[in-house]
Amino acid sequence: MNAITAPVVTRRSVSVLAGAFAFFNAMRIVAYLPTLFAIHGEGHTDQHSLLTWLCFLGANATMALWLYEQNGHRPNRAIAVSAGNAVMCAAIAVSIIWLRWGHLAAGLGFRV
Repeated sequence: MNAITAPVVTRRSVSVLAGAFAFFNAMRIVAYLPTLFAIHGEGHTDQHSLLTWLCFLGANATMALWLYEQNGHRPNRAIAVSAGNAVMCAAIAVSIIWLRWGHLAAGLGFRV
């Protein structure tokens, strides 16, 4: 019988994969900008789910923390990209909260 062998992973394939990960996740960070611009341009957030953006924030933040733990508390590109995604999700969530409850607070006479 033949022994089952692990697939051979070359440096080149890991490098290409790491580059693709960094590129597509960096593009994902840029892709958040139209949502931020739309939220602030419209001035209302009816079509934006706060729960969804909070879930995305939690997923990206915990991924960054998990990667940091798994990497021996040393930062790397994957951690930076996950943290960047978490920051952009937080920006969108804060924008939604600000526009929803900021208008409510202003209507009740509170300074916003």
